[in-house]
Amino acid sequence: METGGGPALQPLLCLAWVAAILPIAAAALPIPAAAGGRLLHQLLCAFSSRGKTARASSSSSSSKARFTVPQKFFLHFYVVGVVVTTTLLLAIWFYAYMKMTPLVPEPSSYSTIASHLVGSSDSFSLSSFWSSRPREHKYRVWRTVFVLILMEIQVLRRLYETEHVFHYSPSARMHIMGYLTGLFYYVAAPLSLASSSLLEAIQYLRYQIAEFIVRGRARMPDLVIDPSHLLKPLLNLGWCQWIGALIFIWGSLHQIRCHAILGSLREHKDSDEYVIPCGDWFSRVSCPHYLAELVIYLGMLIASGGSDISVWFLYLFVVGFSVTFFTFGRQNRRNF
Repeated sequence: METGGGPALQPLLCLAWVAAILPIAAAALPIPAAAGGRLLHQLLCAFSSRGKTARASSSSSSSKARFTVPQKFFLHFYVVGVVVTTTLLLAIWFYAYMKMTPLVPEPSSYSTIASHLVGSSDSFSLSSFWSSRPREHKYRVWRTVFVLILMEIQVLRRLYETEHVFHYSPSARMHIMGYLTGLFYYVAAPLSLASSSLLEAIQYLRYQIAEFIVRGRARMPDLVIDPSHLLKPLLNLGWCQWIGALIFIWGSLHQIRCHAILGSLREHKDSDEYVIPCGDWFSRVSCPHYLAELVIYLGMLIASGGSDISVWFLYLFVVGFSVTFFTFGRQNRRNF
């Protein structure tokens, strides 16, 4: 489907993810110090520092402190994530409801056939194009809605946890590059999950707005929302989506528990004493909240069907980012 001649969204997202992944991959390679390997390692070490480790590095040099922001700015990530994800979800869900329901194609009505015979409508118009979309395409659009619902649950939960579970110390800092990366992530991640259907949904909304301007409100048909048509197509999706949803829920439950454990360690908000967490996955791995993050986004990848390359790049970034914070963050804690 043509989308106004603009650049394709998925290649742009893939390039953005590659640009974000390359520094992480380069830091994992045995680059000699003379070739800049040590400098890159130090930069990523500073980039991954936050909380106590960021305070330690910023106290050692006033110049480093200028490149940090308060750790409570984590809230900005999830506000941006909620705004972007909600906007995409509503736009694509509305498009799916209006033009991708039902999933099983219906025979053309006599009025539609007659209008084509007498030439009163263009057989190549956008409306006839959307109504003739194959069943496979309809499944893809509803699958996008399903994955965006999972992402919406994720960002809303993280927003709640940032406000009510974690208690950031006023002196806790994080590197400015980590802050900018977080903002990038919570814009690019929902866009990647929506990329397979977003441009056609935008074109449909533009078509509706143009029709509203031309015809006026009085001549537009009334919008009637049938709740069954909003939800039934989601229930009729394949086993891949429900397996992905189960994995997503499993990872989310463990991340909720791990975050609750971490949040409980700072019951006295003014205390900087470090306490070793225990319970849930903390008894098996040292950073279970990062492991849970990998499980959560693996569930989204599976629910998406694995057919969109931008979603694979999204998951590769999550893996690389989690490993980076685990590796360099642990080194920072040792130095601290």
